[in-house]
Amino acid sequence: MTTALALEAGYWSSLGRGAGAIVLYALLGLALLLIGFQVVDWTTPGPLRSMVARGLPNAVVISSAAMISVALIVVLAIFAQGGRLAEGLIATTVYGLVGIVAQVIAVRALEFTLGIDIGVVLRNPEFSIESVVVSAGHIAIGLVVAVAIL
Repeated sequence: MTTALALEAGYWSSLGRGAGAIVLYALLGLALLLIGFQVVDWTTPGPLRSMVARGLPNAVVISSAAMISVALIVVLAIFAQGGRLAEGLIATTVYGLVGIVAQVIAVRALEFTLGIDIGVVLRNPEFSIESVVVSAGHIAIGLVVAVAIL
Protein backbone atom coordinates (compact mmCIF):
# COMPACT_ATOMS: atom_id res chain seq x y z
CA MET A 1 0.00 0.00 0.00
CA THR A 2 1.41 3.37 -1.03
CA THR A 3 0.54 6.64 0.64
CA ALA A 4 1.14 9.82 -1.31
CA LEU A 5 1.74 13.15 0.37
CA ALA A 6 -0.02 15.90 -1.51
CA LEU A 7 0.34 19.56 -0.68
CA GLU A 8 -2.27 22.10 -1.54
CA ALA A 9 -1.52 24.21 -4.59
CA GLY A 10 0.31 27.38 -3.59
CA TYR A 11 1.44 25.91 -0.26
CA TRP A 12 5.10 26.92 -0.64
CA SER A 13 4.37 30.48 -1.72
CA SER A 14 1.91 30.89 1.16
CA LEU A 15 4.47 29.50 3.58
CA GLY A 16 7.10 31.90 2.21
CA ARG A 17 4.78 34.91 2.57
CA GLY A 18 3.98 33.90 6.14
CA ALA A 19 7.64 33.47 7.05
CA GLY A 20 8.44 36.82 5.45
CA ALA A 21 5.68 38.50 7.45
CA ILE A 22 7.08 37.01 10.66
CA VAL A 23 10.53 38.38 9.89
CA LEU A 24 9.17 41.85 9.08
CA TYR A 25 7.00 42.00 12.20
CA ALA A 26 9.84 40.69 14.37
CA LEU A 27 12.19 43.38 13.05
CA LEU A 28 9.54 46.06 13.55
CA GLY A 29 8.78 44.78 17.04
CA LEU A 30 12.49 44.85 17.92
CA ALA A 31 12.83 48.38 16.55
CA LEU A 32 9.84 49.57 18.61
CA LEU A 33 11.22 47.88 21.75
CA LEU A 34 14.56 49.63 21.24
CA ILE A 35 12.86 52.96 20.57
CA GLY A 36 10.66 52.48 23.63
CA PHE A 37 13.65 51.73 25.84
CA GLN A 38 15.53 54.73 24.45
CA VAL A 39 12.59 57.08 25.08
CA VAL A 40 12.18 55.78 28.64
CA ASP A 41 15.95 56.21 29.09
CA TRP A 42 15.81 59.83 27.81
CA THR A 43 12.91 60.70 30.08
CA THR A 44 14.29 59.24 33.30
CA PRO A 45 17.04 60.76 35.43
CA GLY A 46 20.39 59.10 35.00
CA PRO A 47 21.57 56.74 32.31
CA LEU A 48 18.97 53.96 32.56
CA ARG A 49 20.99 51.78 30.20
CA SER A 50 24.00 51.74 32.51
CA MET A 51 21.79 51.16 35.58
CA VAL A 52 20.32 48.10 33.87
CA ALA A 53 23.81 46.94 32.84
CA ARG A 54 24.95 47.26 36.48
CA GLY A 55 22.00 45.12 37.51
CA LEU A 56 20.26 47.68 39.70
CA PRO A 57 17.04 45.81 40.52
CA ASN A 58 14.59 48.70 40.21
CA ALA A 59 16.01 49.79 36.86
CA VAL A 60 15.74 46.21 35.58
CA VAL A 61 12.15 45.78 36.83
CA ILE A 62 10.93 49.09 35.42
CA SER A 63 12.72 48.62 32.07
CA SER A 64 11.27 45.13 31.76
CA ALA A 65 7.75 46.40 32.40
CA ALA A 66 8.21 49.16 29.81
CA MET A 67 9.26 46.59 27.20
CA ILE A 68 6.32 44.31 28.07
CA SER A 69 4.05 47.33 27.61
CA VAL A 70 5.42 48.04 24.13
CA ALA A 71 5.18 44.34 23.23
CA LEU A 72 1.49 44.28 24.22
CA ILE A 73 0.84 47.23 21.93
CA VAL A 74 2.75 45.63 19.04
CA VAL A 75 0.97 42.29 19.43
CA LEU A 76 -2.52 43.82 19.43
CA ALA A 77 -1.64 46.11 16.51
CA ILE A 78 -0.57 43.07 14.49
CA PHE A 79 -3.64 41.08 15.52
CA ALA A 80 -6.02 43.92 14.64
CA GLN A 81 -4.85 43.99 11.03
CA GLY A 82 -6.20 40.53 10.27
CA GLY A 83 -3.36 39.37 8.06
CA ARG A 84 -3.04 42.47 5.86
CA LEU A 85 0.74 42.85 5.85
CA ALA A 86 1.31 46.35 4.45
CA GLU A 87 -1.50 47.88 6.51
CA GLY A 88 -0.33 45.91 9.54
CA LEU A 89 3.23 47.17 9.33
CA ILE A 90 2.08 50.77 8.98
CA ALA A 91 -0.51 50.52 11.76
CA THR A 92 1.90 48.72 14.08
CA THR A 93 4.50 51.43 13.57
CA VAL A 94 2.04 54.26 14.23
CA TYR A 95 0.32 52.57 17.16
CA GLY A 96 3.65 51.53 18.63
CA LEU A 97 5.05 55.06 18.53
CA VAL A 98 1.84 56.59 19.90
CA GLY A 99 1.83 53.95 22.63
CA ILE A 100 5.41 54.77 23.61
CA VAL A 101 4.56 58.46 23.95
CA ALA A 102 1.38 57.66 25.91
CA GLN A 103 3.33 55.32 28.16
CA VAL A 104 5.98 57.89 29.03
CA ILE A 105 3.45 60.67 29.68
CA ALA A 106 1.20 58.43 31.80
CA VAL A 107 4.02 56.96 33.87
CA ARG A 108 5.64 60.35 34.51
CA ALA A 109 2.20 61.67 35.59
CA LEU A 110 1.79 58.66 37.90
CA GLU A 111 5.22 59.24 39.44
CA PHE A 112 4.43 62.93 39.97
CA THR A 113 1.00 62.23 41.44
CA LEU A 114 2.34 59.62 43.87
CA GLY A 115 5.44 61.66 44.71
CA ILE A 116 7.85 58.99 43.46
CA ASP A 117 11.36 60.29 42.81
CA ILE A 118 12.15 57.90 39.98
CA GLY A 119 15.83 58.89 39.93
CA VAL A 120 16.25 57.80 43.55
CA VAL A 121 14.26 54.61 42.93
CA LEU A 122 16.32 53.65 39.87
CA ARG A 123 19.68 54.26 41.58
CA ASN A 124 18.73 52.35 44.73
CA PRO A 125 20.86 49.17 44.91
CA GLU A 126 18.10 47.50 46.95
CA PHE A 127 14.70 46.50 45.62
CA SER A 128 12.16 49.28 46.19
CA ILE A 129 8.40 48.74 46.27
CA GLU A 130 7.94 51.94 44.24
CA SER A 131 9.42 50.11 41.24
CA VAL A 132 6.42 47.77 41.31
CA VAL A 133 4.00 50.71 41.19
CA VAL A 134 5.88 52.31 38.28
CA SER A 135 6.08 48.95 36.50
CA ALA A 136 2.35 48.43 36.97
CA GLY A 137 1.81 51.87 35.44
CA HIS A 138 3.83 50.87 32.37
CA ILE A 139 1.94 47.62 31.90
CA ALA A 140 -1.45 49.21 32.60
CA ILE A 141 -1.02 51.94 29.99
CA GLY A 142 0.29 49.33 27.54
CA LEU A 143 -2.90 47.33 28.07
CA VAL A 144 -5.09 50.41 27.65
CA VAL A 145 -3.40 51.39 24.40
CA ALA A 146 -3.38 47.80 23.14
CA VAL A 147 -7.11 47.32 23.73
CA ALA A 148 -7.84 50.74 22.22
CA ILE A 149 -6.30 49.45 18.99
CA LEU A 150 -9.00 46.79 18.73
